[in-house]
Amino acid sequence: MGAAVLITDAAGRALLVEPAYKDCWEIVGGCVDADESPRQAAVREAKEELGKSIVPGRLLVADWVPPRPDRTEGVMFVYDGGTLDGHGTADIHLPPDELRSWAWCDQEQIWDRMSERLARRITAALRAKAEGTMVDLEDGFHTH
Repeated sequence: MGAAVLITDAAGRALLVEPAYKDCWEIVGGCVDADESPRQAAVREAKEELGKSIVPGRLLVADWVPPRPDRTEGVMFVYDGGTLDGHGTADIHLPPDELRSWAWCDQEQIWDRMSERLARRITAALRAKAEGTMVDLEDGFHTH
C-alpha cells in the first residue's frame, strides 16, 4: 500500500520529484509503514522528501495496482497536498541520496517524465482536485 500528495502551483501544474534510483519521475509519496495509516504515510513522506510539513487534504484518488512479477497487488492513495507558491517552495530540501530534483510540470511534461501508469493516476488526481471529486481507479484506469 502506498500514499502520496499531489502538490500544485497556482497554474495547476503538479510538483514532480526525480528519484535518484530510477528513470521516471513521481509525485511525493511512498510505502505505508506498519501501523501507519495512508494519510500518516503521506505526511511522513512529504517531510522526508521535501523537508516540509504538509497536511494532506481530501483523498483525490484510490488506485488498485495489479500484481507484477516483482510486486504483489496494492492500493495507492493520492491526497490533495495543497497549492504552493514561490515562498512555499523556497524551503524545499531534497534528500540527495533519494531525489535528484523537483519541477513544476504541466500535463505534457507529466506524460513525458512519468511512466504511463503513473501519468494516468496523476492526470486523474489533477482532474479530481479541479472538480472537487474523488476518483476510483484500477491500474490508473477509471472503473466506470
